[in-house]
Amino acid sequence: MEVRAFVWKGGELKVLNQLKLPREEEWLSLRGYREVAEAIKDMVVRGAPAIGCVAAYGFVLGVKYEKAEPEEVFQTLKNTRPTAVNLFWALERVKKALESGKDVEEEAKAIEREDYETNLKIGENGNALIPHGAKILTHCNTGALATAGYGTALGVIRSAFRSGKDIFVWVDETRPYLQGARLTAWELAKEGIPHKIITDSTAGFLMKRGMVDAVIVGADRITLRGDVANKIGAYSLAVLAKEHKIPFYVAAPLSTFDPKLFSGEEIPIEERGEEEVKNCFGCQIAPAESGALHWGFDVTPAELIDAIITERGVIYKPTPEKVKRLLGL
Repeated sequence: MEVRAFVWKGGELKVLNQLKLPREEEWLSLRGYREVAEAIKDMVVRGAPAIGCVAAYGFVLGVKYEKAEPEEVFQTLKNTRPTAVNLFWALERVKKALESGKDVEEEAKAIEREDYETNLKIGENGNALIPHGAKILTHCNTGALATAGYGTALGVIRSAFRSGKDIFVWVDETRPYLQGARLTAWELAKEGIPHKIITDSTAGFLMKRGMVDAVIVGADRITLRGDVANKIGAYSLAVLAKEHKIPFYVAAPLSTFDPKLFSGEEIPIEERGEEEVKNCFGCQIAPAESGALHWGFDVTPAELIDAIITERGVIYKPTPEKVKRLLGL
């Protein structure tokens, strides 16, 4: 059965509670836009493309089914998470649909459908970069759970596996929410893709020993110059990959590009609560009196990226000119 992060049935949005995976597959029924906002904020649902789709359906719930004031619905959903641009892109799209007299529910469905089709194309384009027998390192979760289905970076891995390339995947655990250990490993296990989980600090030594052929990650926002915001730790992997002469790839849809921002320095970085670092799923792992810094994302500069894989093609060694050309600007 294909992995899904959410399911829409007119007037009801069901989301798979990703905080409970892999221990339990719990589906939550959301019937109001405020419930959707809380699910996004609390990371019940996460991944840039997925929260864009879910937010679009949240807007539908608010304006069509709850008859709430559209701007209130828009702002409530928009203010859930600051870094992933897909959230704002999707909300702007359904808001414009409403203002132009279109059916917002059909527009939200189109966003979901297009994201799935986009991921298939990203997987196809990225597969061309993966050699037979490759040992691939990936970070966080960029699969079906983070999108409308199939995945971005994990979609490339999925395509390579399905094409018979005999790949192997190293899965970064991805502290503090363990999206790699809990979610990516869960998806890979369901598909039978060979993999092992590693602690985040293991990656460099694996590279030194020649045990990694490529690194592939997703993205939450990409600037005009090709700088990429992604889950915290992605920048460290890019630095390590550069040092060990290993290709570092980013897989993302065009909706993740934010051409209004030129540089990664302009990307707002979400800072989450320190308790998420000091506790691990209800278990205290640090002294209560200790402080903790918890940035949710970091920024990898374009100079460290070998290629950005999109549904429209691959940008090798991204530059502002190449990004503009791809986006048709």
